[in-house]
Amino acid sequence: MIAVAHPMAAQAGREILRRGGNALDAAITAELVLSLVEPQSSGIGGGGFLVYYAKNTGAIDTYDGRETAPNSANPSMFLDGKGNPIKWHDASIGGLGVGVPGLLKMLELAHKEHGRLAWKDLFQPAIALARKGFPISERLARQIKSANQLSLDPNSKSYFFNADGSPKEAGTILTNPEFADTLTQVANNGVKAFYTGKIAKSISYAVSNTTIRPSKMSVSDIETYVAKKRPPVCLPYRLWLICGMGPPSSGGITTLQILGILQNFNLGDIKIETQNGVMKAMHLLGEAGSLAFADRNFYIGDPDFVTVPSSELLDREYLNLRSNKINLKKALGKRQPGTPGLRAKITPKMPVESSDVKGHSTTHISIIDSEGNAVSMTASIERAFGSHLMIKGFLLNNQLTDFDFRPNNGSTPKVNQANAGKRPRSSMSPMLVFDGNGKVIMTIGSPGGSHIIGFVAKTLVATLDWNLDIQKAIDLPNVTSQNGTLNIEKGSRFEKLIPKLKLIGHKIRPLTSKSGLNGIFVNKEGLKGGADSRREGIALAD
Repeated sequence: MIAVAHPMAAQAGREILRRGGNALDAAITAELVLSLVEPQSSGIGGGGFLVYYAKNTGAIDTYDGRETAPNSANPSMFLDGKGNPIKWHDASIGGLGVGVPGLLKMLELAHKEHGRLAWKDLFQPAIALARKGFPISERLARQIKSANQLSLDPNSKSYFFNADGSPKEAGTILTNPEFADTLTQVANNGVKAFYTGKIAKSISYAVSNTTIRPSKMSVSDIETYVAKKRPPVCLPYRLWLICGMGPPSSGGITTLQILGILQNFNLGDIKIETQNGVMKAMHLLGEAGSLAFADRNFYIGDPDFVTVPSSELLDREYLNLRSNKINLKKALGKRQPGTPGLRAKITPKMPVESSDVKGHSTTHISIIDSEGNAVSMTASIERAFGSHLMIKGFLLNNQLTDFDFRPNNGSTPKVNQANAGKRPRSSMSPMLVFDGNGKVIMTIGSPGGSHIIGFVAKTLVATLDWNLDIQKAIDLPNVTSQNGTLNIEKGSRFEKLIPKLKLIGHKIRPLTSKSGLNGIFVNKEGLKGGADSRREGIALAD
């Protein structure tokens, strides 16, 4: 089964499975098709994180394809002449926010270790579709229409807009021969065709010479990019083991912290179909989210630059102490970060502000093949259409705007300040769940900026604690917290309880960011797929 963000990508991935490819092969093909048909969300001009379970060895491998800052980057790069942060919406358009893309090198690294079909063959569906053309979906058409700065880049303008300047409408057949040529080069020659030569020079030129906030990115910055294999982060949760991506993604640790804190409460007794049950669930999810985000914002950054106390943050005793800070009858507002273990060499003195509740254009792929191998992969170019800069048929990311714009807490450098060669902290949360026998029973993830963590935590609780069908769990209204404010999905039935939540001290904000959860759950009957009804994804199986 494959659950992915666009029907064409799902069909392409399923065909790879039918041809004898494994879950990783199918994920590569699906992501390349998504780069074409869902260009606003992810692509080869961006990055991602991949969690892979190999059934024959039992290995859980996690791959880091996060973008890196060029050598020109520095902690003050997002400050104006007066030392104040520039507006995120300004910084995210043009060259300033572009990081060196990591997606293709990550996919190549994973394929060398786990792929079954030939690398070249995995590119053919996207190449053929780019030449033949595909109809613009309703969602892509809406996003083109609302992206009022997309036409500032000449290449983006000619691709997404008509000759008269009007946005191309749903159903319009879009061909992308330039993208087909780019993919053909990478298919035939490997990723060196992307990271060296004409493509690398085009990326460097576009970032450095755009009329919109140009920034220095050298060909050397691109040539020296390295995708990395990282240790997974895992936590026993009741009857299961849940594993995800470690830093520089904060998604794995923070999602697991939320669950580890909630493990001290009997969530199975909550009747989610009742008002009292919903009230208790929202309160607990919000308070656990606040505690986990306080730690996230203070401790988690690129582990190649800062010491991240990953194991201490997930220590059972520490999470028990954090859970003691939840009052079942009262919301306790903005939380301080804790002090996890002796290796945490910094003592929190103040809540840490984070500036990364930003772009939400990301995608997620969940796959389990017939042998039991599993993929959970989240990929992104950050905001919708990334930097809006388009070269060689693909869009460049704006992921550097995930760094903290204010580089310091007083005189103390933030763990997520910008530096040359550094990877910005991410919230992408690709997760796998295993039963007591070590069998993978669930793969899940979502787009949604820093709300991803809350979307995934809610879905895990809904399936594992409330025994909801995965589609119902995904479609359950979303509730998130980034520390101090409870975000409740706008227009959902949960909004009815806002007055009661305010009475116990919650500050409420409407949640307008759309999740795009895609997941698979395994039970005695087989594979059950779920794709978020808020977007256009689908789950397909044989």
